[in-house]
Amino acid sequence: MKYEIEISSVAEAEADSAFIRLSQITSPERASQWYAGLLKAIDSLSLMPKRCPLARENEYFSNEIRQLLYGKGHNSYRILFTVIEGEDIAYIRILNIRHAAQQTLGIDEE
Repeated sequence: MKYEIEISSVAEAEADSAFIRLSQITSPERASQWYAGLLKAIDSLSLMPKRCPLARENEYFSNEIRQLLYGKGHNSYRILFTVIEGEDIAYIRILNIRHAAQQTLGIDEE
């Protein structure tokens, strides 16, 4: 089964923000390569998305939250997504694209 992929506006904004940050600290070419790789990683979820482990956020939400790690070292990001399956539908919703060092979603800041 091949899943459709839907990217939330929040995830799009987070990816754009990461791209801008990377282009400021590296080069626009490297940032563009990173972004193309990110899109390729997201696209890979259309086949076998459940190969990815549950995210640490999973316990805070009613839907199952999985993660795909992308990047290396200081440029590691977690692609957070949920798999939606029904009789007529099967798709992946990309919820967030967060730097690996960012705080877990769902945990109170205090």
